[in-house]
Amino acid sequence: MRDRGSMLVFVMLVGVALTAAVTLALMPVLVSVVDRARAQNAADAAALAGVARGEAAAGAIAAANDATLVAWSRSDYEVTVTVRVGERQATARATNAP
Repeated sequence: MRDRGSMLVFVMLVGVALTAAVTLALMPVLVSVVDRARAQNAADAAALAGVARGEAAAGAIAAANDATLVAWSRSDYEVTVTVRVGERQATARATNAP
C-alpha cells in the first residue's frame, strides 16, 4: 500500500479547521473594532454638519452613515454630538469659532 502524502492531506485539513476556528473566535472583536471606527466617522461628520446646519442636519448625516444620533448639544460656537453604531458609541465636537 502506498501511503505517501496522506499525512500532508491530514495536516492541511487540520490547518484549515484551525484557521476557521480562530477566525470565528475573533469575529466579535473584529465587528466591534469596525463598529467603533464607523461610529467615530459618523460622529465626526454629524458634528461638522451640526455646526453648519443644526441638529436636523446632524441626524441626517448620522443616518446616512448607518448611525443613530444619541445626543446633540450646542454651546456658543461649538457642537457636540454622540452617535451609536451597533453597540458602540462615539462623541465628536466641531466648532465654527472665528
